Amino acid sequence: MIRVKILTLVLLFAFLVACAVQTHPFGKPDQTFMDDYFIQNGQAETGSNNIVSSVVFDYRGFDTLGEASILFAAAMGVFLVLRRVEK
Repeated sequence: MIRVKILTLVLLFAFLVACAVQTHPFGKPDQTFMDDYFIQNGQAETGSNNIVSSVVFDYRGFDTLGEASILFAAAMGVFLVLRRVEK
């Protein structure tokens, strides 16, 4: 039983070290084609001066709507579980 625990701990540690080694360097993003596209065409296509807002609300609108729906459902679930029921 103790061998299983030690093996699990070693595998977890090895996994975490491998993840840390392969992590992309902080502050050095890769340049992609989509970055240039959004910067050059974002204002003309969406009418927004803020590129971040145009990406969130225009290019990824359905994704944002889905995230908001899930957040609302989670908040309602917490409310329903923690509410006080008066008798």
